[in-house]
Amino acid sequence: MSSRQKAIIQYIVIFGVTLFLLWFSIRNLEWSVLQKNWYVADKTWLLIMAVIALASHLVRAERWRMLMVPAGYHPKLSHSFYSLMVGYLVNLIIPRGGEVSRCYNLYKLDKTPADMSFGTVVVERIVDLICLVFLIALCFLVESEKLLSFLDTLPFSVGSGKSRIQTLLIGGAIAMLILALLWFIVKRNAKLQAFVTKAWYGFKQGLVSVFKLEQKGKFIFYSLLIWFLYFLTSYTVLKAFPSTSELGVGAVLSLFAIGAIAMAAPLPGGAGSYHILVPQGLAFLYHVPLSDAVAFTVIFHGWQTLIMIIGGAASLLITSYQVKRASAKAATQKAE
Repeated sequence: MSSRQKAIIQYIVIFGVTLFLLWFSIRNLEWSVLQKNWYVADKTWLLIMAVIALASHLVRAERWRMLMVPAGYHPKLSHSFYSLMVGYLVNLIIPRGGEVSRCYNLYKLDKTPADMSFGTVVVERIVDLICLVFLIALCFLVESEKLLSFLDTLPFSVGSGKSRIQTLLIGGAIAMLILALLWFIVKRNAKLQAFVTKAWYGFKQGLVSVFKLEQKGKFIFYSLLIWFLYFLTSYTVLKAFPSTSELGVGAVLSLFAIGAIAMAAPLPGGAGSYHILVPQGLAFLYHVPLSDAVAFTVIFHGWQTLIMIIGGAASLLITSYQVKRASAKAATQKAE
């Protein structure tokens, strides 16, 4: 079986699981309930949420651009923003594929080496992971009793004590085995080894860029601002619906924690897993009627996805136009 056939089978399985989880999460949702929740939603709050979401993406694009400056590259903010939005669009189709596609999109616009920019993406993800862990820790500090009770109801709970240690040891052993297998494959293929060496050099450039930043304080500020804006997007959506409008800061933090667990699943945009866990969390923790919680989640996730689709599609069209215009201009100058 070729690698292409394996990739096709992998995507079929991923989308199959996603569709099944989506069906499972909304199988009992009546259209009238979804329609009612949409009609009673305060559209002003939803529009505010869209503006805040786009602002968070713009700040993320600027933070990403900052990381490339120490390596000697100065992409335009607009180009890093377009590339980021294209990456979000690809993520909806290919899980985690957006991280690579945004680097290649930026290369087309600014000729920034994709391997170097990918290294900066990894730095971004590490910083985001630290911020997310901090937020989850804060969430457990504020809503610990409720969240621990909710986690115990999940079918994939790892339990406590010895069972948790055993799970970690098994996971670590599997990870080591996969790494050893990848190392063996790379060592036996000269072309693959050369590609990995080149990619690692660019990747290393991106990783060390954060230590060479002249404005580290601004980078930290942007990182905190991004997550504060994420917090505001969740808060504004909760305010938009009568069934959740009275929930406070603790509910938003819980939504972050539950959403993070759901989004960890390798599914397009977290679809399916998000639609199962978030409604259960709202119903279990805050006694929101399950039908309203499911409707809220479908609308919330759908609204977020729509923003990404529109923003990503527009960015893809703008990228295509700018690349063609640059090529035509270069051809004209060459002819002269």
